[in-house]
Amino acid sequence: MTIESPETRINTEKAGKLSPRRFCTAPMMEWSDRHCRYFWRLLSKQAFLYTEMVTTGAIIHGDGGPKRFLAFNEEEHPVALQLGGSKPAELAQCSKIAEDFGYDEVNLNVGCPSDRVQNNMIGACLMGHPNLVADCIKAMQDATSLPVTIKHRIGIDDQDSYEQLAAFVDTVAATGCKTFIIHARKAILQGLSPKENREIPPLKYDVVHQIKRDFPELEIIINGGLADMPSISDQLKAVDGVMVGREAYHNPALLLGVDHHLYGCAQSSTDLKGIIREMYPYIEQHLISGGKLAYITRHILGLFNGLPGARKFRRHLSEQAYKPTADLQTIEDALALMPMIPSEDPITP
Repeated sequence: MTIESPETRINTEKAGKLSPRRFCTAPMMEWSDRHCRYFWRLLSKQAFLYTEMVTTGAIIHGDGGPKRFLAFNEEEHPVALQLGGSKPAELAQCSKIAEDFGYDEVNLNVGCPSDRVQNNMIGACLMGHPNLVADCIKAMQDATSLPVTIKHRIGIDDQDSYEQLAAFVDTVAATGCKTFIIHARKAILQGLSPKENREIPPLKYDVVHQIKRDFPELEIIINGGLADMPSISDQLKAVDGVMVGREAYHNPALLLGVDHHLYGCAQSSTDLKGIIREMYPYIEQHLISGGKLAYITRHILGLFNGLPGARKFRRHLSEQAYKPTADLQTIEDALALMPMIPSEDPITP
């Protein structure tokens, strides 16, 4: 039997009084897969992790069945499944499947601007159809006891007034949906690539702050452009939580400060080499099952960013981890290129 120390119990109680979504990692296609989320969980025990968007069609009709797309590691909890779709019945079916798989939340994607998903009425284009979105959310709620949440933009194309955004939120909230993750940029659906849609439309944090003021009963999570603990802490003065994407991926050491600075828990270990070695049993199982080392190591390349030797570490793994003979020694050889580094808090505000 494990006995909690008084300090651990106090830290857990502190975290329990805050929104579990005070800090979230964003759903990112081809990036936030199960290997990435396992790594992130070693950096933060409190962060709420979101899967890549998985379409209803893949889950219902995809080769290999739902397990191919939905399997995850128990260590990832709390973890949310983000669904892409616009047919209420299919979203309901997939929400029930998500509950059966053990997810902690189901999230509807109403923010992705890519042409591919638009053609299937998935993602940001749904903001132009608030009643359909409400029907989807309601069908998902009726199919599962899990929290059903939504991630969306502040607008699309010329439908970008505050009044239109507030009407959208009001329509969806009428279903009983309580959690809105809002990317503080509008999406331009014609003429900009998904990458450009993450950079060109200006960030308007004040619009999301106004939504929180006008809908104080809702949990509002802000997303977009957040890259350091001071800016994250500043946002938490106006909203309930933050969602961080690209920065969490490219500079994962950011997550080392989440539990302490945002949840009042003990400081996470800053032994970066030790954190990577904690993954070795997981990596060994992956290799035994026939997986390639690079499928995992690609997610850890940014851990040493800004430190001496980081470039050599990245280069070695990038060049060697794809080889058929790559194994744990490949990682050890990369770690040997990093000089001894002091344990310190890399993200103190």
